[in-house]
Amino acid sequence: MKKSILTCALLLFVITQSFAHYLWVETNPNGNIGKEQEVKVYFGEYTYGVIEEIKGEAFPKVKDFKLWLVDAKGNKTQIEVTPKENYYLGTFTPSTNGTYTVILDNDKIDVIDYTKYDFGIFKTHYHAIAKVAVGHIEGQTKALNSQGITIKDVSKNEKEVQLQVLYKDKPLAKNEVKVFVEDLWSKTLETDENGLVSFKRPWKTKYIIETTTKEEEPGAYKGKAYQFIWHCATYCIL
Repeated sequence: MKKSILTCALLLFVITQSFAHYLWVETNPNGNIGKEQEVKVYFGEYTYGVIEEIKGEAFPKVKDFKLWLVDAKGNKTQIEVTPKENYYLGTFTPSTNGTYTVILDNDKIDVIDYTKYDFGIFKTHYHAIAKVAVGHIEGQTKALNSQGITIKDVSKNEKEVQLQVLYKDKPLAKNEVKVFVEDLWSKTLETDENGLVSFKRPWKTKYIIETTTKEEEPGAYKGKAYQFIWHCATYCIL
């Protein structure tokens, strides 16, 4: 009996962790005019040390993403990517000083049925951003996700990270925000009435911020009905 309970618990843990996967974007936070900048797209769980391989079982299910660059003047261009072993690689070359925003969006993911795990039947919408400061000019990132959730960096200095969570272009109040660091360290925060949240960076390491929300609106995708849309946004700070 104890063995059966343990097996079920382990199975639930694996399923839960698989569902908890997210897409995130990594790039050098500082760029230079005329110098090629690399952008990497990962899928997994950073704090658990899980990074899925491109040709594995999980990554192909979320491969139909689009990667965009929004420059300091607000011009938006697509970044083409090529597959590597455990990430997709894209590049761009800054032409002016200012703050650049790299944006990933993926609304083309098959419906998942998790009713046996008491979560329901849902469609996933992933969104991710990364920030690049060129010419030592710091500014806010662009928020471009009118159909889902996004994270905007509105920090005023390097000592404290200040973010704003937006859902369909409006501040999302009282929403959970998780900050992940490696080796299972995480912290849970909550946005205020203006969708703002802030925290200090105690260590010089990689931070991945994740926030989610459910859109309780049924629909259908590729002929399969779903009960709601699960929106997930991430922001990686190196």
